[in-house]
Amino acid sequence: MTTKSSGFTLIELLVVVSIIGILSAVGIVSYQGYVSGAKQKSTENAMQQISLAQTEEYSNDGEYHTSTTCGAPSETSSDDIETALFGGGDIITKESGYNICVAADGTSSYKIIASNGTKTITLTANGVWTGK
Repeated sequence: MTTKSSGFTLIELLVVVSIIGILSAVGIVSYQGYVSGAKQKSTENAMQQISLAQTEEYSNDGEYHTSTTCGAPSETSSDDIETALFGGGDIITKESGYNICVAADGTSSYKIIASNGTKTITLTANGVWTGK
C-alpha cells in the first residue's frame, strides 16, 4: 500500500533553497562589481571636468589651481577644488567614495589624484591616465 503525498519532501526543499542561495551569491558579487565600476567611472568624469576647469583657470589667471598639500586626497581637498574651480558646486560626489586633490607636477603643470583608500587614479595635465 502506498500513500499519496501532496507536498514537497524535505530534500526537495533543501535543494531549491541551496540553488537560490548560490544564485543570489553570484548575483551579489556581480552587482558589487557593477557598483564599484560605476563609482570609478563617475570619479573619472569628475576628474575630466576638473581638467577642463584647470584649462579655464589657466586661461583666466595664467596658472593652475593646485593644493599645497596633496599627499593623500581628502574631503577637505575635494571641497577646496569645488570651491576654487566650480564656485562651490557638487562635482565630486560623496557617494562615489573617492576624494580628489590637484598636485603641482613640475613647474607649470598639474596632476589630478583620486583615491578611495584602496585604489588610486591619476590624470595628468596632458591626459595620461594611471591606475584605471
